[in-house]
Amino acid sequence: MPIYEYECEKCGNIFDELVKDANEKVVCPRCRAAARRSYSGKVYTATGKTSGGCSGNCSACQNRCR
Repeated sequence: MPIYEYECEKCGNIFDELVKDANEKVVCPRCRAAARRSYSGKVYTATGKTSGGCSGNCSACQNRCR
């Protein structure tokens, strides 16, 4: 299960969340509003190492990290 960085659409809170699925709906722990995934944070592999600078935004990646 990956840990992603999210940003609240209402209060701007930035937080990390462990999710089962990348499409899972996430709410802000501070105000309980909907949050969106932030692609500005680092992405880590299962070993805890960074994955070569990949942003986690696969649609913009152009398969450079695969």
